[in-house]
Amino acid sequence: MSTVKPAVPGRSPGASQTDVVVQSIRQMIIDGRLRPGGRLPIEKELATSLGVSRNALREGVRALSIMGVLETRQGDGTYVTALDSSMLLAPMGFVVDLQHASGTHHLHAVRRMLETEAAALAARQIDVDALAAATQLLQRNETELTLAEPNHETVIENDIAFHRIIAEAARNPVLSALIDALGGRTMRDRLRRSIAQPGADETAHREHLSILAALTTGDPDRARTRMAAHLFTVEDYLLERRTTE
Repeated sequence: MSTVKPAVPGRSPGASQTDVVVQSIRQMIIDGRLRPGGRLPIEKELATSLGVSRNALREGVRALSIMGVLETRQGDGTYVTALDSSMLLAPMGFVVDLQHASGTHHLHAVRRMLETEAAALAARQIDVDALAAATQLLQRNETELTLAEPNHETVIENDIAFHRIIAEAARNPVLSALIDALGGRTMRDRLRRSIAQPGADETAHREHLSILAALTTGDPDRARTRMAAHLFTVEDYLLERRTTE
């Protein structure tokens, strides 16, 4: 195997050797010298070519593995992953979860922008199986909401699954991954609203039914508008709560 030339011609002032590893491998992937599924050169060769210690190389590889860029196979070497959007964007969910509660309404605003367009895209191309799955989820929630004491967590889980079907039906893996990454924080906020506001679950259910109707008739404008109206109700709740805290 030929020696790999350093991917980064210069080092940023103050950059650690681990940073050099991460930046170099990243550039090698961008330049096409390492492709999805490709195997990295052996550790000694790569460390020498990058001008770093083997310990620094291991740390950089570990960091890229956490990001979903690399995977180490025991006894076989280190490979570039498929660079799947859902895997690469998964760490974003951790960042979202760490956001302070005072900024939650900003996260919901981003979610609204993404999901309204996802709904419009889905209306143009959602298939009968996805529509059937979405319908079944809403039927489960309807049954749950007839109980004297409905399980709010079950309702919210079905809610999230309904939104996920729409995101996936948009057939844009990056869009779907971004929406999914916002799910953890938004689920907690929706659950809080579900418990604190009497009738919130019933209102959300009616809004979901109107979104489903737009998807079923293949109407992107109505799907977009109804999704936006639905998500604005959660945003309004968060803004109201923010002013009273």
